[in-house]
Amino acid sequence: MELELTARTIRGEPVPYEEAIRGEFRQIDVGDPWGPPWSTTWIHVRGKVPDEWAGQDVVAVFDLGFEGATGFTCEALAWKEGRPWRGVDPNHRRLPIDGPEVDFYLEAAANPTATEEGVEPAPSMIALRESPEPAFVIRQAELALWRAPSPNVQKLDTGSHVITAVGHAHIDPAWKWPLREGERKCARSWSTQLELMEANPDYIFACSQPAQYAWIKASYPDLYVRIKEKVASGQWEPIGAMWVEADCNLPSGEALVRQLMHGKRFFLDEFGYETKILWLPDVFGYPGNLPQLIKESGCEYFLTQKLSWNDTNKPTHNTFLWEGIDGSRVFTHFPPADTYNGDFSPQEVEASMRNFKDAPRSNRSLYLFGFGDGGGGPTAEMIESAHTLGVDIGHAAEFFERASAEAHDLATVRGELYFELHRGTYTTQSRTKRLNRLAQKALREAEMWSVASDHHSPSELDALWKALLLNQFHDILPGSSIDWVYEQAERDLSEIAFAALRVAARSFKEIAGDGYRAAVFNVNSHPRREVIEFGHRLRLVEAPSCGWAVQKELSVRDEERVRVTDRGMENNLLRVRWDDRGLLASVWDKQVEREVLAGPGNLLQIHNDNPKRWDAWDIDFAHRDSVAELTALTEQRIEEPGGLRGAVAFGREFGRSRITQRMVLDAGSRVLRFESEVDWREVHKLLKVAFPVTVRADDATYEIQFGHLKRPTHMNTTQARAMFEVCAQRWADLGDGRYGVALLNDSKHGYDIHGSTMRLSLLRAPTHPDPTADQGKHSFTYALMPHPGDFRGAGVIEAAEDLNGPLRAVFTELPDGEAESLIAVDTRQVIVEAIKRAEDSDAVIVRLYEAWGRPCRAHVTTTLPARRVTLCDLLEREREETSLALDFRPFQIVTLKLEP
Repeated sequence: MELELTARTIRGEPVPYEEAIRGEFRQIDVGDPWGPPWSTTWIHVRGKVPDEWAGQDVVAVFDLGFEGATGFTCEALAWKEGRPWRGVDPNHRRLPIDGPEVDFYLEAAANPTATEEGVEPAPSMIALRESPEPAFVIRQAELALWRAPSPNVQKLDTGSHVITAVGHAHIDPAWKWPLREGERKCARSWSTQLELMEANPDYIFACSQPAQYAWIKASYPDLYVRIKEKVASGQWEPIGAMWVEADCNLPSGEALVRQLMHGKRFFLDEFGYETKILWLPDVFGYPGNLPQLIKESGCEYFLTQKLSWNDTNKPTHNTFLWEGIDGSRVFTHFPPADTYNGDFSPQEVEASMRNFKDAPRSNRSLYLFGFGDGGGGPTAEMIESAHTLGVDIGHAAEFFERASAEAHDLATVRGELYFELHRGTYTTQSRTKRLNRLAQKALREAEMWSVASDHHSPSELDALWKALLLNQFHDILPGSSIDWVYEQAERDLSEIAFAALRVAARSFKEIAGDGYRAAVFNVNSHPRREVIEFGHRLRLVEAPSCGWAVQKELSVRDEERVRVTDRGMENNLLRVRWDDRGLLASVWDKQVEREVLAGPGNLLQIHNDNPKRWDAWDIDFAHRDSVAELTALTEQRIEEPGGLRGAVAFGREFGRSRITQRMVLDAGSRVLRFESEVDWREVHKLLKVAFPVTVRADDATYEIQFGHLKRPTHMNTTQARAMFEVCAQRWADLGDGRYGVALLNDSKHGYDIHGSTMRLSLLRAPTHPDPTADQGKHSFTYALMPHPGDFRGAGVIEAAEDLNGPLRAVFTELPDGEAESLIAVDTRQVIVEAIKRAEDSDAVIVRLYEAWGRPCRAHVTTTLPARRVTLCDLLEREREETSLALDFRPFQIVTLKLEP
């Protein structure tokens, strides 16, 4: 029996229910087109249940023109009596009717389907926003009698193995849809799950990502009240720990701390519940210090299944202990169904049981079921399948508690969990990655200098941090989303960075006043003496660690000064020569009388980049089969003639693109910078820069969050071969203990060090799902740092910090020579990662970590009030009182609370 439909279409941003229903509605029928792409059509559904159907199960059934899987086509939220009711999608088409009259609204989203690969060019979602043509046709809207089909499966014999099924709806806040649709997907999926809970008292739904809860709290308060009730009753399980399911390769260490801090605090504040599970089923690799962050945040367990996608070496365990680079261990589980979107078919559940690899040591596994990625979640049929198969639906927390207590003799996996796929995500959407790095740095400065000036901006900084954390979601920051997402991400990240720098600037003003002398602020945790530009001239300046100093005129020794010629420049440490193509012909280390290069350096190389699948995500090994060297030089000019700084600019054109690089060497410095401006117009190309060096070693060292680790430079094993492209934070170093070369960056992450050639990935140009990914202007800096001895003693870590944390100079009225250091540490092994105001008091939080991978004792001095010093976890919960003399184990993170 057909229903009566009237509709109102709204272009642009969605409007609230109260506003939407006040507009003019016009008749629409089955067979009519509706919904230009990305528009919202509100459909008023009315009808009457026939008298003869009384007492039977009546449903309203819809097909809005579904094309594709749940979450990847049009979908709707049903509103009844002014409140969110249920989601409507390809797998949730039926709405139960419980009275004689039918009267509700559908908020139907005309979401088009983006592509991951295929025909060129991929459709632009930004362009489709302006399309006037309807994208869908209503195929069905009728009342029907519903009789649940009789199950035709038998109870599953699991033997001694215990499967715990967990209802789940993985919802990407943004991916093939913008953030606004991520929010609406939560309302659709979660309202459906609440209704399933009412019908199935044993049904339990696990749900992560506190950022999404915050959306629902703000935009759907009635729905949020029901969620809180179900959390209290135990049917809704908050899980996950992080603010969003963040990428874990690219954010800084402190950003990962804030993911955990804000995520866990939200659940504690809202529900009085502390999740113990870091739940990241779909993230593209896991760094070696993540176990310590898990433990320090009060979590005990870790879940993912993503490594089942590895292209070369599949995981050998489902349940094991994961040991981080500091020695922290966490109980880890990879659900053996190798999916977080289980369909609860007997075949899939049986395969999950057969696939479990740790039966001698553990007899429990998790099975995650429900439509996901684009949301939707479990269906009534899935829950019925659980009942029929005899598989218990339970809490993830209870599974982990029991499994960890019962398991024995588990294998230990040490170091990073490297993901052998999606290696292109270290590089794709480079502007977003650069803005992320800038926003992280700006927030660090804003917090530190706010503490110094006693200027409190807690709500402003809280909002900025949460906006940054949202944009570190694992399909935003890695570069795998549609163009609309990056239009918004670049705008948001720029605003975060500017707003944070404004906070810092206010603090500079309060500290320094306004005068004619120069004060230099140093956000890093070691004293600095370097060349900066201030007052339209170059100056040599000094600043203490985590502090500031009013400058006196400083000079350099004659031998430290830079000398520049048409084919070279040098200072007291390095002599640099280039050929007529502008390529480095020699970098001579004058201190140890050694040549650094084994061939032309700063050699730009361009590869064909056509991954077999997952265009924005992947770099395939086959890219190495094709390479062109960019050696043609269009211009060369001296920009800084020497003295405190030498700088020479080189210009190159290739394809439809252009690059200009300033090669910069400062007085007394070993860091040779390459400040790059690129107008990038290539398609399916990968741009790298290569430095062949005169150092060989079996492995190279890469910075990760709160530490570093080694990876092979050979391809003698399948594991080593799979690491043909790896991720780092701010530096990588190739050294043999006697000599080394570091390659630093200010916003790049993809490294490739094999044999004695060091390469850094600069730009990609995929076309799916964003047809214009990385097209246009880019600015970035990388640097070569040759050094005697080990990278630790040579200052590589500090040099990378300095490249990423420039000194800030302001005019001041403070007296000559005045200097202050908020925090100083008496050993270079320990780095200050953050100085911030405590979340719940006027105390100051100081986060430090041991950076050399060696135990040490450190003495901290401070000019901040510190009547009481307490060791805290990452949520700033006190553990015990301590002094400012601290013992560190290798790579240990320490959080101190200083109270006045």
